[in-house]
Amino acid sequence: MRVSLNQFDYLVEMAKRGDIRSLMPDFAMLRRIQVRGVIVTSRASTPGFDFVSRFFAPGSGIDEDPVTGSAHCALAPYWAPGSARRCSLAYQASPRGGVLRVTLAGDRVRMAGRAVDDSPR
Repeated sequence: MRVSLNQFDYLVEMAKRGDIRSLMPDFAMLRRIQVRGVIVTSRASTPGFDFVSRFFAPGSGIDEDPVTGSAHCALAPYWAPGSARRCSLAYQASPRGGVLRVTLAGDRVRMAGRAVDDSPR
């Protein structure tokens, strides 16, 4: 396991994707951490995907965000070193889940994916 801190969040790299899917965070404890959120990530074990993640931000009022663009702005450059590819396919393994294509473009990250409107009608 590797833990780092960026401007907004803790980033925790775990050894296996299965570890991420089975996480059962202590949201009360996470509310006490003085950062926006916690990004948990690992290399993907599913062919075609590069990395997998989850994002927890109970201190910001969101126990778990289904798909988090801002987290992927940190994850794209995090996973880029050692990779010959500038474009990655990512899966956020929240209960709803989501797939994002992230591309490094200089000091920016471009993202593509499908948005879902969860608002009540």
